[in-house]
Amino acid sequence: MICELCFHRCDLSEGQAGLCRARACRDGAVVPLNYGKLTSLALDPIEKKPLRRFHPGSLILSAGSFGCNLLCPFCQNHEISMAGEGALETVELSPEALTDKALELRPHGNIGIAYTYNEPLVGYEYVRDCAALVHERGMVNVLVTNGTVEEPPWRELLPFIDAANIDLKGFTPEWYRKLGGDLETVKRSIALAAERCHVEVTTLLVPDENDSVEEVRALARWLASVDRNIPLHLSRFFPRYRMTDRPPTPVERVYRLANEARACLSFVYTGNC
Repeated sequence: MICELCFHRCDLSEGQAGLCRARACRDGAVVPLNYGKLTSLALDPIEKKPLRRFHPGSLILSAGSFGCNLLCPFCQNHEISMAGEGALETVELSPEALTDKALELRPHGNIGIAYTYNEPLVGYEYVRDCAALVHERGMVNVLVTNGTVEEPPWRELLPFIDAANIDLKGFTPEWYRKLGGDLETVKRSIALAAERCHVEVTTLLVPDENDSVEEVRALARWLASVDRNIPLHLSRFFPRYRMTDRPPTPVERVYRLANEARACLSFVYTGNC
């Protein structure tokens, strides 16, 4: 059975989970193993997503599960993104229960639900079902994603998404291959989302991998060709998970690359500096 959610198109035998560890073949169909199984739930400032130009100053209920369809060696949430079914303690919340929780927090400043922490799209069906209910209740949906999703499911989901922060992990096919991803897929996801909702983009600057002036210039030029008003967040790398062999990105380099990007883009922010 082929999983058609992302470009990996995992060919799964009965009972087998895919690369993302969150989708498997059960009774001849591909199903999400993490449906309604949450590992993280918190009321966060919207700026932590990070979103700087979408309802600034507000709070949003952030929910995460387990699994991811990339293999980034620097992942800051690897405890949940690299986990599979049964590896972690989870709390089960139906879409109705999660939406009710979001509504309960409205008096505290909550504007909706953010699907985040791990890669939310590997639990696509849960995000879709929750997002439909959230809109029915008059709240917003925020997606924090690596953008590694095929076009048909992405188009199906976008009408329910009000804002997305999409990781653009670099701008060379070679770097994306190291991460188990595909640059053109992510570029397509960004372009399609920009037509339908508020989009901001995040790039983690990893020393000697994706932090050259030439690469950041190319990334900024392409993003400006979609819409120069898309905010770009350039974040500082810190050693973690399987990439502890290099120092943090020098602060001055982050600032220099941000200035390079500002030649093309209206809004460029620096993170963790």
